[in-house]
Amino acid sequence: MMTLYSGTTDPYSHRCRFVLFEKGMDFQVIDVDVYNKPEDLAVMNPYNTVPVLVERDLILYEANIINEYIDERFPHPQLMPPDPVMRARARLFLHRFENELFCHIPGLESSNAKVAEKARASVRENLTQISPVFTKQKFMLGDEFSMLDVAIAPLLWRLDHYGIQLDKEAAPLMKYAERLFSRPAYIEAMTPAEKAMRK
Repeated sequence: MMTLYSGTTDPYSHRCRFVLFEKGMDFQVIDVDVYNKPEDLAVMNPYNTVPVLVERDLILYEANIINEYIDERFPHPQLMPPDPVMRARARLFLHRFENELFCHIPGLESSNAKVAEKARASVRENLTQISPVFTKQKFMLGDEFSMLDVAIAPLLWRLDHYGIQLDKEAAPLMKYAERLFSRPAYIEAMTPAEKAMRK
């Protein structure tokens, strides 16, 4: 059985839990207090971060790598596009999410007001730019739910928590976010601490 070491408020762990519940498979989640990590975490992951997936003698870390492994190991429903060109595009999008959105999470969580505000502005700007996509399509890659939707959902869920207000022009993005949040797997994947992030 797969075991996921998962932070209870960590957006990357949230992604992996979302994929596991979408797949509807048998797995165990071990909640990790990121401020008081168990010693064996550093043995499993040289970066001493969550999420970490353990399956028999396989140990994986980094959310996108874990999620692609789960998707290939349990192909239904398939979350990465089957076509190599679309799959490569999806990976580029995932890379952009890391470099343009998720890279700001440490800033959003910073106690330095200037740093936090700069991070909020960057995330707000990047999300507003992608919002028009959802006037024409249901999900990131069209009508099919994919790994890209999994990847961005935890950040969209945390906008209020991070103090990010989006303008009216981001309305299509917020409608898209509600579609993601209403998925049964998304609701099941949330920890009580994550549920408390949004009123």
